[in-house]
Amino acid sequence: MQLKQLAATCLLVSTAAFAQAKPIWQDFSLTGLYGENYEVVDEKQTTLTVEYAAKVKYADVFFFMDRMRGSDDHKSTYFELSPRLSLGEISGQKLAFGPVKDVLISTTWESNNDDFSSFDNFLYGVGFDLAIPYFQYANVNFYRANNEKTADDYQMTIAYALPFKVSNEDFLVDGFLDWSTGEKDHASELNWTTQYKWNVGKHISPDTRLYLGVEHSVWNNKFGLKNRDENNVSALIKYHF
Repeated sequence: MQLKQLAATCLLVSTAAFAQAKPIWQDFSLTGLYGENYEVVDEKQTTLTVEYAAKVKYADVFFFMDRMRGSDDHKSTYFELSPRLSLGEISGQKLAFGPVKDVLISTTWESNNDDFSSFDNFLYGVGFDLAIPYFQYANVNFYRANNEKTADDYQMTIAYALPFKVSNEDFLVDGFLDWSTGEKDHASELNWTTQYKWNVGKHISPDTRLYLGVEHSVWNNKFGLKNRDENNVSALIKYHF
C-alpha cells in the first residue's frame, strides 16, 4: 500500500470511529480576525474561521476552516480535519507514563483552494496527550506528511490551552506550534500561533463565551519559502455556540 493510501485509510478509520459514537463533549465556534502584517499574497487580511472539536470514547476530532480575503480582494479557503484514535481506549490498557496520559494514532487532512495554490496533503503518525498542571489540555503529534505539490516531509504539532483568572475576569491563552522539516524543494517551517482572549461574554450571561483579544502569529519560512518570515498581530473576536 502506498504511503498516501495508508494516510487516507488511517484518516477514514478515525473518522468512522468518531461518526459511530455519541460525543462525550463537543464545541463549535466562529472567529473573526483582521491583521495588517501578513507575509505572502496579501499584507492585509480578514479571516473568518469555523472550528469544531469533539471527544468520543475511542477518538477525538478537530476541524477548522479559514475563509480568507485580502486587501486586493484575493480570496482563499483552507481547512484541516484531524481525527485521532486513542490506543488506550481501544486496547483497554492504561498507556500513561510520566506526563503522558494517552497515546493516539494521529491523522490530518490539509486542503487549500485558491487561484494560486490548490492541494490536498495527508498526514499520519503518533500523538501524545499530556497532563500538565494548570493547562486545560496539551498534546504533541508527530507526523509523516504526504504532500501533493511539494516533497514529502515530517511535522511536529503541539497544541495547548491555559485558562486563568485576573480578579473576576476569565482569560484564555491557547494555540499551536507547527514545525516541519526542510526538503529539496522547500525550507523548514515554524508556525507558532497563539490567541490571547478575554471572555467578555460572562458579563452577558454566566454561560456565554464571547472572547475579545488578539492572535499573535510567528511564521518562519512561511509556506516553505526561504526567509519569508511573518510576525503578525491580528484583532480577534470569537464566539462559542
